[in-house]
Amino acid sequence: MPSDKTSDHKDGAPPAGQTSFAQHTSKIRHFFSIPAPVKVLFDKVPVLTYPPNDLPQRAPKPARIPSLYVFIKKEDAAAGRPSYNPSCLKWQTFLNFADINHRLMPSSNHASPSGVLPFLLPPSKTPQEAPTPITSNKLVKYVEEQGKTVEESSSMRYEAYQSLIDHRIRDAWVSIHPLPRALNFSAVAYHLYVSPTSSNPLVRASISHQLRSAAEAELLKHTAIIDTDDLYSEADKAFEALSILLGEDSWFFGTSQPTLFDASIFAYTQLLLDDELGWQEKKLCRALRRRANLVQHRERLLVRYFGGS
Repeated sequence: MPSDKTSDHKDGAPPAGQTSFAQHTSKIRHFFSIPAPVKVLFDKVPVLTYPPNDLPQRAPKPARIPSLYVFIKKEDAAAGRPSYNPSCLKWQTFLNFADINHRLMPSSNHASPSGVLPFLLPPSKTPQEAPTPITSNKLVKYVEEQGKTVEESSSMRYEAYQSLIDHRIRDAWVSIHPLPRALNFSAVAYHLYVSPTSSNPLVRASISHQLRSAAEAELLKHTAIIDTDDLYSEADKAFEALSILLGEDSWFFGTSQPTLFDASIFAYTQLLLDDELGWQEKKLCRALRRRANLVQHRERLLVRYFGGS
């Protein structure tokens, strides 16, 4: 008969395998235990948990209303005037459409969590809470979460016309603005984007180079050769198509109230028709002025949402 192996153990003693496991566990526990001298030291000097450090002096400060960080002069921000940057102006205008009360904060791309402007800093619910910045691609959702609505067109042609703004008009804008040979670089772009950053000539030279390089790189995404005359021609055609689309309506696609599309085109028409910016090369400005209904569209939005700034 087979022998009973358990009979070899004393009553209550664990099997050999269990004894080995217990010994192994004990060794591990001993390895991670705090040495006696160190434990005595910690008992005499207990570890303290300090509160978090305050934010740097230049960090965004919580406010009772949302703060929109954009390219803008301080005096224009205080007066609620339009930003001088198309991307910032588009979303500034959209928030005005949605009747979202906000303050404007002069900023730069270096201060943005995403590396680009604009971004929105919501109000803090408590003094200790650090609000999460909202990038531009999430502003529509933010507006909806605040119980606000901005009418949008359901037209099948929406995307096609939006591309005219995002590519043809924007490319022409870039070509007349920061390109190395553009007359408007020193008169407009340098004055708005370079001078305010530093008084150091070396820093200014570096920023100018970065700005020009970024402009060239953006244009070369869509074409192998940068031909400014061709860019002007394409923008002129885009303005004509948009003028025909608007027709006699107050807002694009015949909506009862302005939409994000209206904000998108206003972001360029407002700046191209703003003589205070000091445009030297006005070819694109003249192309826009030939479309009276686009000029009137800009005036309606400027008066209604910016007090005719």
